[in-house]
Amino acid sequence: MLAQMRAVAQAASSPSMRTDDKPSVQGGFAAELQRSLQKVSATQNAATAQAQAFELGAPGVSLNDVMIDMQKAGIAFQATVQVRNRLVAAYQEIASMPV
Repeated sequence: MLAQMRAVAQAASSPSMRTDDKPSVQGGFAAELQRSLQKVSATQNAATAQAQAFELGAPGVSLNDVMIDMQKAGIAFQATVQVRNRLVAAYQEIASMPV
């Protein structure tokens, strides 16, 4: 997740390095933020589904995989909250600047 966020920041800071064959760069910052939120949501949903499958005794679902996926989903959510907090702080700083 952190590597994806760094890649997004790098792509946003250097528009000359963008290529037309990457659809994930199109749409600007808001679109990339939306895609990131969707990925976090999908990760959480997949981890929850896997945990439910383990609880129901589905074959092929191990506790190790469930715990790792739950931790990945938790870390992704925490990183998303931190990004949101920084965006809010940046907005508040810009809003408080004298014009």
